[in-house]
Amino acid sequence: MSSQHQLSRKDITRQTKPILCYAVENLPVKKGGDELYAALRTAVNDGKATLVEKLEIPAKDARSWEVKAGHIWRIVCTHGPQVADMNCWSLSNPKERFYSSKTRQIHATHLTTGDRLWSNMPYLRPLATITEDTIAYGFDDDGAGVHDVIGSRCDPYTHFLMTGEDYNHCCHSNLTRAAIHDELTEMDVHDVLNVFMCTGFTRDTNQYFTKPSPVEVGDYIEFLAETDLLVSASTCPQGDVSMACGGGGEPDVYPLGVEIYKLED
Repeated sequence: MSSQHQLSRKDITRQTKPILCYAVENLPVKKGGDELYAALRTAVNDGKATLVEKLEIPAKDARSWEVKAGHIWRIVCTHGPQVADMNCWSLSNPKERFYSSKTRQIHATHLTTGDRLWSNMPYLRPLATITEDTIAYGFDDDGAGVHDVIGSRCDPYTHFLMTGEDYNHCCHSNLTRAAIHDELTEMDVHDVLNVFMCTGFTRDTNQYFTKPSPVEVGDYIEFLAETDLLVSASTCPQGDVSMACGGGGEPDVYPLGVEIYKLED
């Protein structure tokens, strides 16, 4: 074949259908199997779990809590549409923490029921599994989904670059204060699971975008702790994130609830 008829590497790439980067069917199976995790979706509502702790994350602030292995925790919309930025660490070794990038590679840009929160290398294991997601948004016509692991937390450094103003109630700042309270440091704060946040990439420019969160009072996302965990979450100062960060305006911001349950043996 003459060189003029040979496909270029660009042509080959453009003509090739997408290839999933990871053979996720080969991942270690969930402990107890899928039937157990299906049953966990209704365990609390079926009276098969006992509430052991309940707390509130104030508006524009963060709180942390411990969850024992085998316990469930929920983040609950209690007052109005509000998103949260969540971190989690191994309780016994905070060097092991949630790894949003690997979680995204293994599962998807947005997480839902059945997806696992993987830890960083060299540990690389499930820290938690999502057992219920009452929003179950899927993906809309703009490619937007809910509970994203593509965006990072809002932070005072980017805010200053965009506005020239100091603002220390960004999610990074809130999570840092909570981390210090737990004898950690700012360097232990990491990329987040954006709970209830609706986001995607624009079709024309491939830029990160947001939509008003679809979360309503009573909605929750629920997790099973696969090991003893320290969890922290910040109520985002952008509220339901229907305004651009650093773009001005004063969003409505609400508290969120946290519930921790012990499952029946």
